[in-house]
Amino acid sequence: MIKAGIVGYGNLGRGVTLAVDKAPDMECVGIFTRRNPETITPAGDFPVYSMDKLADFKGQIDVLLLCGGSATDLPKNTANLLKDFNTVDSFDTHAKIPEYYQSLEKVAKENGTLSAISIGWDPGLFSIARMLFGAVLPDGKDYTFWGKGVSQGHSDAIRRINGVKNAIQYTIPKEQALASVRAGENPSLTTREKHLRECFVAIDEGADKNEIEKQIKEMPNYFADYDTIVNFVSEEEVRAMQQKLSHGGFVFRSGNTTDENAHLLELSLKLDSNPEFTGSVLTAYGRAVAKLSKEGKSGVVTVFDVPLKYLSPMSEEELRAHLL
Repeated sequence: MIKAGIVGYGNLGRGVTLAVDKAPDMECVGIFTRRNPETITPAGDFPVYSMDKLADFKGQIDVLLLCGGSATDLPKNTANLLKDFNTVDSFDTHAKIPEYYQSLEKVAKENGTLSAISIGWDPGLFSIARMLFGAVLPDGKDYTFWGKGVSQGHSDAIRRINGVKNAIQYTIPKEQALASVRAGENPSLTTREKHLRECFVAIDEGADKNEIEKQIKEMPNYFADYDTIVNFVSEEEVRAMQQKLSHGGFVFRSGNTTDENAHLLELSLKLDSNPEFTGSVLTAYGRAVAKLSKEGKSGVVTVFDVPLKYLSPMSEEELRAHLL
């Protein structure tokens, strides 16, 4: 059995817990949290420990599934965890992935550990689709649309602004752009032309609404390149919205093999629960990291570096017999 540790127990941590509970070849050694462990009732029958107990489990955990946010938590903490453990995370700030990769590679190589970064559905499964579609249809254009749905990373980034109590952010594809791609028109679209971001924000009493709205709309890598709507609402309204964390999206490759023959490739996802699905992807790659580590691999990998067979609990013989 692959022994997994889960770091963090927010929405994503709960999703990972559910996925590990369903995995036939994995067991959870423990959930590790910065909160008081006694305040957490996990979805599965798993022990919960304070984060400062994690060091006691060195050598007893095959892979840590990291459930922190990309804005500050993962950049601050992953390198330190990687000194003693293999890790998988869902770092999703696309523009900073190369920098994040470099910050971990040296640590992992020096300590003989393995880290899979930016694992989820985008970056993650959509990244694989973009690479695969482009490889088989080189004369074409890529298009990625997200939503309508809740972006966990963007919601987390808003919540870290001073004066914000709670927040949720919806990513919404612009229908005109989506229709143009589906019609095979191969439009040239800017970031702003493809998506709208709508935020619902609860703030502390006396907080400056204008300043908070300005910080949101000007936030690099999150909102600065988009049309963004900021709605100030009560914390109760935000909590009600957070009960349904649906999301989804589309990856397209539109192109030609000859002047006469055009092709449109599409991968789509419709998710009732973004964190539960992301947790399932993290868990599958946790399995892969544990297997690769046992084979002696160290360093940092992305979805491009992991052979698909390592994601499955099935044997190579079973894969060939049933899925090929």
